Amino acid sequence: MDQQITRVEESRILFEDDEHQVVWFGWEEAEGADSFVQTNQCLVVNHDKGYLFDPGGTYVFHHVLENIMKVINPRQIRYLFATHQDPDVCSSIPYWMKTTDADLMISRLWLHFVSHFGLEDVSRVTPVPDGGGRIKLDSGDYIAMIPAHFLHSEGNFSIYDSRSGILFSGDIGAAIFPSGERYLMVDDFDHHLKYMEGFHKRYMHSNQVCARWVELVRQLDIRMIVPQHGAIFPQEQVENFLSWFSELRCGGDYIDKIYRDERF
Repeated sequence: MDQQITRVEESRILFEDDEHQVVWFGWEEAEGADSFVQTNQCLVVNHDKGYLFDPGGTYVFHHVLENIMKVINPRQIRYLFATHQDPDVCSSIPYWMKTTDADLMISRLWLHFVSHFGLEDVSRVTPVPDGGGRIKLDSGDYIAMIPAHFLHSEGNFSIYDSRSGILFSGDIGAAIFPSGERYLMVDDFDHHLKYMEGFHKRYMHSNQVCARWVELVRQLDIRMIVPQHGAIFPQEQVENFLSWFSELRCGGDYIDKIYRDERF
């Protein structure tokens, strides 16, 4: 594929204008390391304030911090957003709470869960209600937390940046690449399916829940989808992904096979 990455790429600007910037921080180290799942961290800078999405696990904290410091002073980060509670999403939160003055936004279901990562003071944690919420930016745009419950966490959100039109989808759309196969942008959807289909069939709840999320996000002006793992869907691939996901049978749809330990 013509966009295959053969080296470590630490960051890329996904969107930029005179008031707003979206920066992706990705490959933590060279391919071949199988001790952790690769994650995508993204930063929005609007005027002089930062907003960090799914800051990652403790393993990547120093890498992400080092790259963020090339863009903005960490003390200018106003909010941290966690799509759900998994350690690859937010086990670095105690470090970020010390390094920044930011508040953390996470599902109300996980308000006290994050304390198990070593966060003793939850006074700067904002529990997000099941219906979601939004933060107004200085430019007049907004960042919204869009309900994505049971995909794959019971308290789960996608994050939408209205200025760029980018949907940060968490584990929805995630892909796991074998060594030597990874790339940053999806340009062949059918080829990409083999890297994400198995994950989605087991980690997502059911077709009913998938279809409900697609119905909700189709109301947005989506110009890019950035999952927490794997490759990014540019605008020309957005509908391909949404159409596939809305029809996906997964999770509870295969409950009999799961309990019989059969492949599906």
